[in-house]
Amino acid sequence: MTRFVDVPTMSRLVRALGVPRFIGELADTIEADFGRWEAFEKSARLASHSEVGVIELMPVADATRYAFKYVNGHPGNTALGMYTVMAFGVLAEVHTGYPVLLSELTLATALRTCATSLMAARALARPEARRMALIGNGAQSEFQALAFHCHLGIEELAVYDIDPRATDKLVRNLSAYPALKVIRAGSTAEAVRGADIVTTVTADKAYATIITPEMVEPGMHINGIGGDCPGKTEMHADVLRGAAVFVEYEPQTRVEGDIQQLPADFPVTELWRVLAGRAAGRTSAGQVTVFDSVGFALEDYSTLRYVLAQAEQHQLGQTIELVPATDDPKDLFRLTRTGSARATLRKVG
Repeated sequence: MTRFVDVPTMSRLVRALGVPRFIGELADTIEADFGRWEAFEKSARLASHSEVGVIELMPVADATRYAFKYVNGHPGNTALGMYTVMAFGVLAEVHTGYPVLLSELTLATALRTCATSLMAARALARPEARRMALIGNGAQSEFQALAFHCHLGIEELAVYDIDPRATDKLVRNLSAYPALKVIRAGSTAEAVRGADIVTTVTADKAYATIITPEMVEPGMHINGIGGDCPGKTEMHADVLRGAAVFVEYEPQTRVEGDIQQLPADFPVTELWRVLAGRAAGRTSAGQVTVFDSVGFALEDYSTLRYVLAQAEQHQLGQTIELVPATDDPKDLFRLTRTGSARATLRKVG
């Protein structure tokens, strides 16, 4: 039987653990898997692009488990009352191909994205960072804010979005965390002024220059994690040229990340090398660092295995007969006959 975690179940799991704990433990899980980077069979995601968005499949595997995520990115969805990003994923056994988990990943992707941001910032940002600018106040913004507030010591958050209603929502949701001072800025330039960390989380499918060279201050860490694809950027190319740039999986980021603006030989460092001690991260307090994040399948693998472990521990989810159970694996036709076994579903918690 396959464990099934739907949206209500994921919501119950997050509430049971608490958002800060979920983010912190997931960041540690992702970092542990990045530490095994060379053990994974990796590839860039398979993307199907249209004029209005993209639908992607993101696979990765080690010797034991295989995972994939189905995910979209449609910036116009909010006008239709739908999320820009929606996802689900599967975790399977390599030695049999049997799916052990089928899970929603829309909520979980927001959590894994901020957990990845946290992992990168722990390695790249100045330890004394206390002020962050958050540009883009949509569906993922609260998660980013809490990751940095609860686990990196950010005390002051300057926020800006071209849609003031998105900022209203963010300020309202963060009011439950009075130790985090939230400042509404009137522009991107105002928000980033004096920031130790700048996080951009925008979704428009366009060559944008949200962060320009004159906004960058010595020692900044720029966390560029907005939805990425060919033809979409958030930073002026000169911001990248003046920084040390770190990426997840270079072959994918060359196509989808902000570095798509630059020559193929522009130097970048895969983050796993920093985490493994094989490459330098920040080398001075005044250095500008950029995490050009596009999201990578290994982060979803980590999320799926973390969700499975937590769902089992808390007895949450359902078991479903996603593939047939049988006492004769050579007779599939029997399932077409009247009175054959039907798919079953059993609630665990």
